[in-house]
This record gives sequence, structure tokens and C-alpha cells, in this order.
Amino acid sequence: MQIWDILSILMLVITVCLIGYFALVFINPSSSLNLFPPGRGMFAPDLPTLTPTPIQLEPTWTPSPTIVVTATNTFRPTFTPLPTETLVSLIPPSKTPKPTNTARPTSTPKAAFTVSSVTTVDSTVIHPDLTCNWAGIGGTVVDSNNSPILGMVVVLRGSLSGKSVDLTTVSGINPEYGQSGFEFVIGDAPVSSTKTLYVQLLDLNNIPLSDKVEITTSSDCTKNLVIVRFKKNR
Repeated sequence: MQIWDILSILMLVITVCLIGYFALVFINPSSSLNLFPPGRGMFAPDLPTLTPTPIQLEPTWTPSPTIVVTATNTFRPTFTPLPTETLVSLIPPSKTPKPTNTARPTSTPKAAFTVSSVTTVDSTVIHPDLTCNWAGIGGTVVDSNNSPILGMVVVLRGSLSGKSVDLTTVSGINPEYGQSGFEFVIGDAPVSSTKTLYVQLLDLNNIPLSDKVEITTSSDCTKNLVIVRFKKNR
């Protein structure tokens, strides 16, 4: 039994020594105790040896070309005038007073009579026996209440078919148009014209009582009578 005890103790001591050895190698792998240090093992390749290479100049040295700088013309700086001072007034401009008692423009007086209607009809309405063998202009003159006014001077002036026309009549002579009717005969057949004739009311002193009413006539037999109605303004 003593031999086995001695062997056991010996194995224990060897084990402790191995553990300590491996611990030292583990802590310091480069230690001289390490039989296989890093990079110097049995199978590690040989490290290359450093061979210094001397620096030598090229056999023929060619100097580099010299850069010649060409002078360029520099423009003279332009003169910028200094800004002028702008006077600013802190006093607001005074308002121009509106003129007082400005007279209003006077309006043009309105004519005493105006035309209430101008129509073109068949003359057979007034003269059923004349049919297309007649052409004329007729109408009436009334006051503001549509009451007939007799004795008003009515003129027809202008030109027709190249001939001058200047005719005068009085309201009330042709009652077929109404109590204040008047009429002008301008031909024995319908004739066409465009505002070459006009009808107007005048007083006994030949002063106009209405504006000139331009008349357009037709060569159509169903439009051979132009009816003009004058009405007095209030």
C-alpha cells in the first residue's frame, strides 16, 4: 500500500507542475519556457531578411522646362459716382382745398316735343283705294295727356330721288290719322330712301319745337306709308 501512496503523491506533484507550466506559458507565450513560441515553431516559415537598397540618381538628369508667365493687360477700375442724398420731408404735403360754390354745368334744354313712335305700314290702312299707286308720310301731334293738338306747324325737308323736298302742313288737316292728323304725299309709287328726309315741328316763328326725325322709306307696296307721332313733354 505504501508504493501506491507514493505513486499517487508523485502523480499529484507532476500534475501540479504541469498545471503551473501551462499557466506560465499561457500568461507569457514568448517565455523561454515555451518550446513553441509564436512565429518560431518547427513548421513556421523563415522571416524575410531586410536588404537595404541604396538610392541612386538617374543616369541622365534633364532639367524641367521653365514656365514663362505672359503679362496680361489689367483694366482700370471704373468710377462709380457716390450716391446723392435725397431730401425727405417729415411734413406731410398740405391738401388743396376743394373750390366752393362751383357752378354746375348747365344742361341743354329739352325739346318741347319728342317722337313717341315711327311705324311703316300699308297705305291702304288710310287710303284703301290708292293701293300701290301712292307713297306718303303722315302722323299726329298730342300733348302729354295724349290729347290732340291742332294747328301745329309740321315740315318735311330733305331730298328724295335726287330732288329737293320742302313741304309744310298743319296738324288737324288730315283727320283720317286722328283729330290732329297731318300728311305729306311724296309720290305716286313707293320709293326707297335712307334718312334723306326728316320731319320736324316748328312754331309760327319757325323755331324748332322738336328734333329732326329722319325718315327711311321703302319701295315695298306694303310699306309705302310712314306714320310719325309727336308727343309733348311735361
